[in-house]
Amino acid sequence: MRIPNINAVQLGMASALETLCGQAFGAKKYHMLGVYMQRSWIVLFFCCILSLPTYLFTTPVLKLLGQPDDIAELSGVVSVWVIPLHFAFCLSFPLQRFLQCQLKSHVPAFGAGVGLVVHFLVCWLFVDGLKLGAVGTMATVSISWWVNILILLAYSVCGGCPLTWTGFSSEAFTGLWEFVKLSASSGVMLCLENWYYRILIIMTGTLQNARIAVDSLSICMTINGWENMIPLAFFAATG
Repeated sequence: MRIPNINAVQLGMASALETLCGQAFGAKKYHMLGVYMQRSWIVLFFCCILSLPTYLFTTPVLKLLGQPDDIAELSGVVSVWVIPLHFAFCLSFPLQRFLQCQLKSHVPAFGAGVGLVVHFLVCWLFVDGLKLGAVGTMATVSISWWVNILILLAYSVCGGCPLTWTGFSSEAFTGLWEFVKLSASSGVMLCLENWYYRILIIMTGTLQNARIAVDSLSICMTINGWENMIPLAFFAATG
């Protein structure tokens, strides 16, 4: 359990990049796609820094919200191991939109496929082999995401996008406030859509037999998330 999903903020803020990159690509200002992506990296990185306390102080906050001690303690340990994944998202989301706006969706698909294979192998090693439990699971997720990111980053900056990636630019540090305002509105919109069922899980922790209730609801939410990936994937392709 974690205090309402902070990653929804990053995903929403990265959605602004999709609009800007689409406009730049349509106007044939190809180099601006790389500038916008770097600008998004900067904004999302500072967003990650500002939201770090939610990961570092998960246990006391959950206890304050009335969660059982054992759930709060384990959530606090797991949240610390989520931090590498937290910073991975600030690179991953802009990279995905940068490539999708160039009609190169096959690259994120390939990266995700490789990440999935790595995930299975590392999960087997950490969970079944080394018996690391929940910590091993979160470490596995972080590793697989970073493998995916390295593939996307290598493709983008090592010749896969010669028109849109012209190297790191000082332009990325200009117009940050305008980018923040556009990103923040997208972030708030997605958070309002995403957080309601996360809050349900926290509320479930206050029930009797909280462990069973939280486990059951989490499983249902996970299955629902799998189902939602299908229409979401088609939506991303048309975006």
